[in-house]
Amino acid sequence: MGTLILLRHGESLWNHEKRFTGWTDIGLSKKGIHEAQRAAQILQDKRIIFDLCFTSVLRRAHETAAIVLKAMNLTSVPVRRRWRLNERHYGALQGITWWEASTQFGPKQVLIWQRHFSAVPPSLSPQDPRFPGFDPLYSDVDPQELPLTESIQDTQHRLIPCWEEEIAPALKEKKRILLVAHNNSIRSLLQFLLPLDEAGIQQVTIRTGEPMVCKFDAKGNLVSYSYMRWKPKLKDCTQKLLNYCLP
Repeated sequence: MGTLILLRHGESLWNHEKRFTGWTDIGLSKKGIHEAQRAAQILQDKRIIFDLCFTSVLRRAHETAAIVLKAMNLTSVPVRRRWRLNERHYGALQGITWWEASTQFGPKQVLIWQRHFSAVPPSLSPQDPRFPGFDPLYSDVDPQELPLTESIQDTQHRLIPCWEEEIAPALKEKKRILLVAHNNSIRSLLQFLLPLDEAGIQQVTIRTGEPMVCKFDAKGNLVSYSYMRWKPKLKDCTQKLLNYCLP
């Protein structure tokens, strides 16, 4: 098998505001840009390079990928944007804050929608301007495939064809792949590959801008994943301490 690095995009402007974002096409915050740059440094320190990159079609994902590849001097790496890698569609919750949703529906119900594998948030109507069918990004997608809302399970079903038809075959060809996606699309992929039960997936949260390396056995089964931590060099820490202590 090749190498698979999973990376959730850096913090977006709506992540910062604690808004349900879903398929809303929001860019990175300043912190998100920094997180993408830091992710590139982590990958460089580990001497990892890539043959191929997959992202969703949403700005926060492909902007993160672009920052990482540019910082690593890998701008020639092909980038494939796939709508099937988009974040989970949060339906009628999209655009409102967690606190607004909790006031309207109750915090317990909101947490169930967020964490439970098959829980589905309130749906949009097909006439709602937030329906992806009105977005030119999806003009070549059958409207019947575009969601009005999604559970994590729905997100997984939508994502699996991309995994089976493109990503997994590339890994079998020993490609080194960077996959930049979202909290729930990555969670749903991990649940599918390990697999995790419903209780297990509820415990998984994907941090923004922190690369994860996946390990596969000889048969191509995912056996584990782990974060690649940021570890400043000792001399850098020593110098910062001296700068702080000395007049």
